[in-house]
Amino acid sequence: MNITVAGKDKNIAVVSSEDILITDAQSALDLMVTVKYEAGCSRIVLDQSLIDPDFFRLGTGLAGEILQKYTNYHIRLAIVGDFSVYTSKPLRDFMFESNKGRNVLFVSTLEQAIERLGDQ
Repeated sequence: MNITVAGKDKNIAVVSSEDILITDAQSALDLMVTVKYEAGCSRIVLDQSLIDPDFFRLGTGLAGEILQKYTNYHIRLAIVGDFSVYTSKPLRDFMFESNKGRNVLFVSTLEQAIERLGDQ
């Protein structure tokens, strides 16, 4: 796993890896703690490929469980990817509503993620 610090205030951690990093709530917490400890950041950018595909199946409850933990610990998260591959209306609605807030964002580019996390 690699962590690069970005943003005009250097307060956004851009995480990259060749492996899936989030497979369950515990791995999500481990990532959160690692980023906070190593980079000192409370804003994280992840590519969707670093998250288990079950996250994007709302029926598994994985997305809700993980995002609730990030919200509780005041960690903001931007997930970058091509979400057009998901046809589930509930998932699309979930992403739309998340993007109205400030804690969890679903964006298509790294630049959008850094801009949106940096502006609030």
